[in-house]
Amino acid sequence: MDSFTPLQTSWQQLMSMVKGTIELIPNILVAIVVFIVFWIVAKFSRRLIKNFTKRKQSRNLGLVLARLSQGLIILIGAFVSLVIVIPSFKPGDLVQLLGVSGVAVGFAFRDILQNFLAGILILITEPFVINDQIIFKEFEGTVENIQTRATTIRTYDGRRIVIPNAELFTNSVTVNTAFDKRRLQYDVGIGYGDNIQQAKQIILDVLRNTQDVLQDPPPEALVVDLAGSTINIRARWWINPPRRADALDTQDRILTEFNNRLVAAGIDLPFPTQQILFHDQTEETDGDRARQREGWPAAKGNNPKPRSIGSSLRQLAQVRSGNDNGNFNDNGNERYS
Repeated sequence: MDSFTPLQTSWQQLMSMVKGTIELIPNILVAIVVFIVFWIVAKFSRRLIKNFTKRKQSRNLGLVLARLSQGLIILIGAFVSLVIVIPSFKPGDLVQLLGVSGVAVGFAFRDILQNFLAGILILITEPFVINDQIIFKEFEGTVENIQTRATTIRTYDGRRIVIPNAELFTNSVTVNTAFDKRRLQYDVGIGYGDNIQQAKQIILDVLRNTQDVLQDPPPEALVVDLAGSTINIRARWWINPPRRADALDTQDRILTEFNNRLVAAGIDLPFPTQQILFHDQTEETDGDRARQREGWPAAKGNNPKPRSIGSSLRQLAQVRSGNDNGNFNDNGNERYS
């Protein structure tokens, strides 16, 4: 009889567990119903917040707040359900446990928490919104989505860039579509012998008669530089809307018309030119900066004359002839005829 004691003990424990489970069935059913109610309330709150923040400027913020509220309500429902099923469970114990391990979790997920907080601040302050066109460091494109961890942009050549929110929040970002109008500019170089006023008038006429160029503020043509081979006139104009595709299309038509009108008026659009001075190294004064001609001021009355290729060849022939005849001066150098 004693040999069956362990089996009987196990059987009694199993029956006790079954009995306890049967006794908990009402609590489990109530907990499931309570959790379903919290889940329905969470779904309703998410939809309500999304509808309340449906305007364009707050659309992404509404999505994030809706997700956070839904998750928080479901978490509360899970705690309440656990208390119903397990009366000895106290949410305060879980909170205390999380508080003890909070420091370790904070260090382990520091970057994630930093990006999360930066994402919340970006969504609240809204320095840019979805569909804005921005420039961040070497990346430029259209904002596709602003999440709590990162922001995704679509570049103009069809690539997706994922940028951590902490980077966006702590660095400079250029928002090209922040305002309704945007000013563009382009430098046009004309020759020094051309009429500046005529060129400026042609540029202004093109800008005033180009579609999509705003007349308020008015377009401008300003001389900005006297360069090495050109006089640079800066054409400036405003467009609306300020998106990149519109800007490129308008600029294409303007620059094409600039070229046609300026060339037809006889105004030169010169290529960059350079003046190169070759130093004549056949002179006996080579290396003497006080006497050589190219690049340095020559001494008065002692400026060596330039030599042509023909004279240099004749001198070379005389030197060879002197070598053959033994013509040397007193210093042992070759004597010229």
